[in-house]
Amino acid sequence: MFMSEQVTPKEKIFTTYQVFVIAILSFLQFTVILDFMVLSPLGAILMDKLHVNTSQFGLVVSAYAFSAGGAGLLTAGFADKFDRKKLLLFFYTGFIVGTILCAIAPSYPLLLGARIITGIFGGVIGSVSFAIITDLFKIEVRGRVMGFVQMSFAASQVLGLPIGLLLANKFGWHAPFWMIAGAGSIMGVVMFIKLKPVDKHLHLKIDTNAFHHLWTTISRPDYAKAFFATTLLATGGFMLMPFGSAYSIHNLGITLDQLPIVYLITGAASIVFGPLLGKLSDRIGKFNIFCVGTVIAMAMVGIYTHLGVTPLWQLILLNVILFVGLSGRMISSSALLTAVPDAKDRGAFMSINSSTQQISGGVASIIAGLIVVQTPSGKLERYDTLGYVVLCSMLVATVMLYFLNKRIQKKLHTTNNV
Repeated sequence: MFMSEQVTPKEKIFTTYQVFVIAILSFLQFTVILDFMVLSPLGAILMDKLHVNTSQFGLVVSAYAFSAGGAGLLTAGFADKFDRKKLLLFFYTGFIVGTILCAIAPSYPLLLGARIITGIFGGVIGSVSFAIITDLFKIEVRGRVMGFVQMSFAASQVLGLPIGLLLANKFGWHAPFWMIAGAGSIMGVVMFIKLKPVDKHLHLKIDTNAFHHLWTTISRPDYAKAFFATTLLATGGFMLMPFGSAYSIHNLGITLDQLPIVYLITGAASIVFGPLLGKLSDRIGKFNIFCVGTVIAMAMVGIYTHLGVTPLWQLILLNVILFVGLSGRMISSSALLTAVPDAKDRGAFMSINSSTQQISGGVASIIAGLIVVQTPSGKLERYDTLGYVVLCSMLVATVMLYFLNKRIQKKLHTTNNV
């Protein structure tokens, strides 16, 4: 356990400005995640309106992930050479422009191009945000910060997706993208006016050659272990997600009308448990919470992937417990990994780590598609096999995090300026 992570109840955890930063970064993550997620439920509308098949639609979805991953790698060498506020504003502006292009795209080729542009800019926002968190918040409270920022995933599911689908049904599939672009533009202006420069890292000795800086960050052994751990963490989550709705309907007997109820309740529970899990990770140790989350998630994955026809209330309960476990892993590991890079490498490390996550998620989705088979009746076969692969990735990720945790503890004992 991180003894230095404990915060006494009487301490004032965050300043007013830090609360503002958390709110800003959480909202940015909300818009970026919603932009990525909203496309999947719009699939039926898009395939009909744009006259595309399933493989073409799948390309639109994966194009975002792969362009985001590529952009993160290209940006990594330059990420520590600029004020992080300016970098965040630049990429968020590009993300808004890309989202507007999605909103006005009249055809499949133009929508595909717009998704690539959106991914190029949107994929870097998370890494810059995490670098800002690492610069502005001590390791002792980063679990709390990650709990709120990562809560945006659940919020986009509970609030964003239903509103986006409602707008799409009433005004057309372009409407959700206009909603995201409009809300994001307002927040961009607020960020431009209120967010202070984040430039202390510019006073450190940083490699002036961008490509050399990229290579030394990628090839450094302790960083490479962290990137490998991120690969395994992303694999576990992204393998189950693409087929979750089809599995619920065709294998578990849930109707299309009941499915939003499952997502709504699961997302609401994640919003409640996210900050709590972040607080616990600061109190009792990030790796400890990661292990607890892993045990819960593994148990639920083992049960979930072997289910037959299931009552709605049981599926909701299983989903809530599963997402609590997955959230515990995601929040604690994200906070833990912020302590890995040195201050001069934070931007590059976070960019590469974000790219690793994006690309691994895309590859995991492809692998899952090769494992799972859909019968003519719609039922999915070999979903249990997919579950075993996910369980193995979770076990190996835990081993990797164990060794990273030992190194971080040693680092925390030798310096108080993480």
